Amino acid sequence: MLDVGRHPNIELLAYSEVENLEGEAGDFTATIRKKARYVDEDKCTGCGECSQKCPSTVPDAFNEGLASRKAIYSWFAQGIPSTHTIDPDHCRQLQGKKCGICAKTCKAEAINFEQTDRLLERKVGAVVVATGYTVFDPVRIPEYRYRDLPNVVTAMEFERMLSASGPTAGHLERPSDRAIKSEIADLEKQLNKTRKALDKYEKDRGMDSAEVHGRFTRGELAEDEELTKWARRYEEYQAVNRRLESLKARAEEFEDAKKLAFIQCVGSRDLRFYPFCSGYCCMHSIKEAIIAHEHEPSTQSTIFGMDIRAVGKGFEEYKLRGQSNANITYRRARVAEIDSGKRDNPVVVYEDTLEQKVKREEFDLVILATACAPHNGISELAATLGLELDQHGFFRTHASHPMDASKYGVFVCGCANSPMDIPESVAQASSAAARAVQVLTGLDREGSLQAAEEAS
Repeated sequence: MLDVGRHPNIELLAYSEVENLEGEAGDFTATIRKKARYVDEDKCTGCGECSQKCPSTVPDAFNEGLASRKAIYSWFAQGIPSTHTIDPDHCRQLQGKKCGICAKTCKAEAINFEQTDRLLERKVGAVVVATGYTVFDPVRIPEYRYRDLPNVVTAMEFERMLSASGPTAGHLERPSDRAIKSEIADLEKQLNKTRKALDKYEKDRGMDSAEVHGRFTRGELAEDEELTKWARRYEEYQAVNRRLESLKARAEEFEDAKKLAFIQCVGSRDLRFYPFCSGYCCMHSIKEAIIAHEHEPSTQSTIFGMDIRAVGKGFEEYKLRGQSNANITYRRARVAEIDSGKRDNPVVVYEDTLEQKVKREEFDLVILATACAPHNGISELAATLGLELDQHGFFRTHASHPMDASKYGVFVCGCANSPMDIPESVAQASSAAARAVQVLTGLDREGSLQAAEEAS
């Protein structure tokens, strides 16, 4: 990516959207909206001091909401260009409040709250569309109780948990345990604040809080509003302290998740949602199970699926290596539902299709291998570019011209075309670039998608 950013013949327009495409192959005019960052890219050094000082905290979408970021932020580490962006929906200054801490902190003077969107025009001969994909929302399958049970997560969330730069620094801390630790931290702050208020009462009145509360419970303070307020504050202190001690006792038993369940085909190969196979999910689950075992050798993983589709070069060997070296069990099964068990453990209820029996098994953490769905904005982009979509919502192509979109001179690759893994996406990207060169140099001897469809 660094080489791309430095290449003299490549112009990177990050944080931008195509708003219109006119013309024909070899002579397109693209209208591009370069959105306001409120940070000057040429001045920003990416040091991050502004983000450290920013007082506004919001959920971090890059970490799947498992961590937080500031209103001024970098989308992810080592991005190109190495700059920050201000989120106008959460920035206090841009919301009309008094702040501007980032501008005071930035030594490069890169903050510019007056920056606005700009419309750019570029003459291009061909277009390559690589939109990526959106993962299926498992909330649509209520029996899996995603969002209801804290220890049921998606494969993408689990991926961030495994990352050393992720919200758990690579440790498999269960979301329920993290929530309790966060509550403990909040209660400790609340307890400290209440304790300071009680200490002030005791210093000013020369009385003990427990003594005042005893008089209150005996009904001796009915006419003294100040002492009544003090006694109620002491009750609040006791309640918070009991809750805190209870949670601390539970936290002493916390361990990283070691018994994992992976549920395949969540939303894919399902006539209710997407009938196609998403292609990469089986190998992705195996990879995650192997990495989890590398982090903690006592980790045991069970992969529930109708079958394991390991069709790429070396994939079957990788699958077998996971079974023999990483404590992975492959279970031919259909998961019916997920229940709640003891200590927030999810319980998987499934039909073992080999034994034809319904079984239940408790796990520390359940990971849902969600389907590869068309990108959320693909319909709007298709309308902008004048392209057609297929019956599943991906860009329509032809079997003999798998990179050619429905408009001559526009090509697609990766998950803009259909669900596929990284090696296939890279190969398609090279093919799309080659097709673009053919059009630009007049060497397109095969013709357009329309010609291919007419020939067939």
